[in-house]
Amino acid sequence: MNVSSDKVIEVGNFAPRRLFLRPPESICIVDWNINRGLRLNGILDFLTGVGADLILLQESDLNARRTHRLNIAREIAQKLEMNYVFGREFQELTQGSNSSPAYHGQVTLSRWPLSNPRIIRFKRQSTFWRPRWFLPDIEPLQERIGGRMALVTETTVGGSTLVSYNLHLESRGDDRLRCSQLEECLKDSLQYKSGMPIVLAGDLNMDVSRTGADGALSQALFQSAFSRLPDRTTPPRSLFDRGRTIDWVFSRGPIKTTRASVHTSVTASDHYPISLQLAFI
Repeated sequence: MNVSSDKVIEVGNFAPRRLFLRPPESICIVDWNINRGLRLNGILDFLTGVGADLILLQESDLNARRTHRLNIAREIAQKLEMNYVFGREFQELTQGSNSSPAYHGQVTLSRWPLSNPRIIRFKRQSTFWRPRWFLPDIEPLQERIGGRMALVTETTVGGSTLVSYNLHLESRGDDRLRCSQLEECLKDSLQYKSGMPIVLAGDLNMDVSRTGADGALSQALFQSAFSRLPDRTTPPRSLFDRGRTIDWVFSRGPIKTTRASVHTSVTASDHYPISLQLAFI
């Protein structure tokens, strides 16, 4: 399998055509960092069982050794019969070769048409992942080319358009770096009129409630999908680690989110999936 290094965005369509004269009463949305897709069967089991209509995933592999050279986004889309857009975040230098490069990034899947995909490559990035001549080319160092980003897509649901921002903020550095990356997305969202439904979700790598990010989101008129502080979205890593609340879903515009849940029983990733119902108002 030879993956073109200039294919920053990949699109595939596997959803059967449907005729909707108006949006359904509500749709199910899932946000999840799937940890490269290492446990693909478990990921598919959950996504099939929850009956998701719109899915935002982070850390989806493409042609990487660790995930058997699979195109994880395409595999999920085919099995669930959904359309998808994959945006390349990093080229994983230890997972591929010059002739057969490997990548990982974000993928948005929908039962309805997806259009106008684009990437916001954040201006401020950590230098942690850059390859260095004095470091060996081994997998634990995770040397990469690229940068953190947001994948923006538009979903047409029964004649109504829903904009989604699929984020993966930096895991290295401090919350100031992550807040600056989030603010780029908030500024970008100003191009849409107030009547445009928007969902902003992803692995933010910070507890929004403990940073200035919650104020910036409120000022941009985004509301959390959770009526209270959500459960921790990562499992404990040690006896003294209780997990972290770093995966979030926010919405803006004439939509209402209900039944937001963190699925802490799902063990197919090092993050728990979040699901919610979204209704058009």
